[in-house]
Amino acid sequence: MLDRPVSELAKPRRRLPNQRWQIYLQKPEFAQNLAVLTNISPIVSQLLINRGMETPEQVQAFLNPESLVLPSPLEDFPDLAISLELLQNAIASQTKIAICGDYDADGMTSTALLLRSLRTLGAQVDYAIPSRMHEGYGINKRIVEEFHSEGVGLILTVDNGISAFEPVAKARELGLAVIITDHHDIPQKLPPANAILNPKLIAESSPYRGVAGVGVAYILAVSLAQQLGETKGLIQPMLALFTLGTIADLAPLTGVNRRWVKRGLQHLPKSNLPGVRALIQVGGVQAREEGQGGISPPTPHSQLPTPKSLKPEDIGFRLGPRINAIGRIGNPQTVIELLTTDDMGVALELAMQCEQTNASRQLMCEQIEQEAIAYVETEFVASLQQDCVLVVIQPNWHHGVIGIVASRLVERYGVPVFIGTYEDEQHIRGSARGIPEFHVFEALEYCHDLLGKFGGHKAAGGFSLPAENLQVLRSRLIEFANQCLEPQHLKPLLKIDAEVNLNHINQQLYQQLNALHPCGMDNPDPIFWTPNVQVVEQKIVGKGHIKLTIAQTVDNQQYKIKAIAWRWGDYFQLPSRVDVAYKLRENYFNGNTTIELELIGVRLPIQLQQFFASPPTPSSTTFEYNQRHYTCGFYKNGIEAELRIKNSEGKVLAMQPGHIIGLLGINRQNAKEIDISQPHYDNIIQAALQALSVKS
Repeated sequence: MLDRPVSELAKPRRRLPNQRWQIYLQKPEFAQNLAVLTNISPIVSQLLINRGMETPEQVQAFLNPESLVLPSPLEDFPDLAISLELLQNAIASQTKIAICGDYDADGMTSTALLLRSLRTLGAQVDYAIPSRMHEGYGINKRIVEEFHSEGVGLILTVDNGISAFEPVAKARELGLAVIITDHHDIPQKLPPANAILNPKLIAESSPYRGVAGVGVAYILAVSLAQQLGETKGLIQPMLALFTLGTIADLAPLTGVNRRWVKRGLQHLPKSNLPGVRALIQVGGVQAREEGQGGISPPTPHSQLPTPKSLKPEDIGFRLGPRINAIGRIGNPQTVIELLTTDDMGVALELAMQCEQTNASRQLMCEQIEQEAIAYVETEFVASLQQDCVLVVIQPNWHHGVIGIVASRLVERYGVPVFIGTYEDEQHIRGSARGIPEFHVFEALEYCHDLLGKFGGHKAAGGFSLPAENLQVLRSRLIEFANQCLEPQHLKPLLKIDAEVNLNHINQQLYQQLNALHPCGMDNPDPIFWTPNVQVVEQKIVGKGHIKLTIAQTVDNQQYKIKAIAWRWGDYFQLPSRVDVAYKLRENYFNGNTTIELELIGVRLPIQLQQFFASPPTPSSTTFEYNQRHYTCGFYKNGIEAELRIKNSEGKVLAMQPGHIIGLLGINRQNAKEIDISQPHYDNIIQAALQALSVKS
């Protein structure tokens, strides 16, 4: 028999993604009943149950958000009335209003939204955004004093200000009125503003609870226009900016966000804002018919032409990054001018600047990510399970992109990440990203005495600190992480909706899923899984993506489908047999539309995992395949168990779990390497595993 481990000859391959799969409990009878009552398909019904819906009323409100009866924002936001009064008085008296914005997509779209609307309503209004590189997030004393010297009477913050106690106190001391509009978590001490609009301060049951900064700005602007009786021509442009900012900021697509984003996605392709049209053109975004674009398809009897719509991923992956790139490494004024200009020529020129800046941002991210991974692998990877958190600080990184790198490190290592760079020898500034069981803002509050400025929410945050506090900060964060995290939390969580066989994946299923759109935070794209598929083709494409074809045999018929696994080059080559988790995507090519898979999870089949973890007893048996007799068994060879299959001529096929290369021969010295994903070998291996399963 072959006596050296396959792994000595097999090509080295990185581990598979380190994930924990949580598959929702399937409720077929309940789903069927709900489907009948609400006239939807059982699969969509199960998906809605997974998202917390249990009654026909909840389902109808979700599927038709326009049916939601909204309370007046004046009822839910205690300070909205005083905010409107301050703004009306400022417009009437021509008092100068100044907006203090933020340099991310939410902050820039909020700033543009209020600039456009207030100017249209007759206000004298200008804006300022703090320098990302030199000042960091939020309103500060310099901006307050500058506003005061320019004769400003009313400051309006957007997407910031809730933690800015001292700058707001300074403004009040100088005689300026202040309205804070923000959506970040509430600090222990509120600033002394004249009015504060923040959804975190209103009832949790309110449909406005999940709005981002741009959502608060939208509510304020629409309410003001309604009070002044000047809504004509204002709502649609504001809705476009609301939609851009809400999706780019990853706000939950529930409540009013779902209602307004759904409207906004239909409106964006025909927006009369030159900046939005230029972004869509330069970003190469194409609107799709409703049935293809994430909106419920028209009824079969409808003779009306179907309007075109964008999908959330068009903004999340194409338009949003181009806006965000400017805020990260460019001048936010570029985006504000882009979204407020009425000149299409200017808009196209500014959109091209966004495009070029985004390309630079991508290169910068890749370089910093590789440096960060090398640093982590050298310094921290051995203690990661004990530390439960990564604190990665290095000089000469661009602060504007380290938040993106933090997200990629979370994805790679499965732990919360605090990443930073030196502003000078004495000061560090950084970004943080969390995992579901870890609250970033609470972690920063736990370390408040070590930090300078900090802010954020459950999933993300920003911070600064004296460099001398770094080691103590790392210890304190490890202490906090160990209080709230268990070992099982340190694997990225993959929530899977349902099992689907490949023969059921078609246009009909994809169209049914349109009922859930727009998908995003708190209403994720459906994730399906298929067990024990065969990887029949795979290759690296682009910058480290795996393009592959997988197959599944159902009722003696093989079904194949193409798939893509973004940024999975580290896992190439994938084993020949795997369980896969994925989202469904449409692929448009040469006028044809096909359904493909976007892989987001892969693992060894459960059967294979169990066999190799604890081989069955007895661990050998005989079986027949294609009218030939074989013996097979599990053998310990090196560290891992090995499956060996012997034919009547004495040839042995040997393979280990997770490897795509096996050995075939009379003895190991003369054995040749073979690709066990080839159908002939794969079928024999599956027959052997089945025989061993029956035997045990």
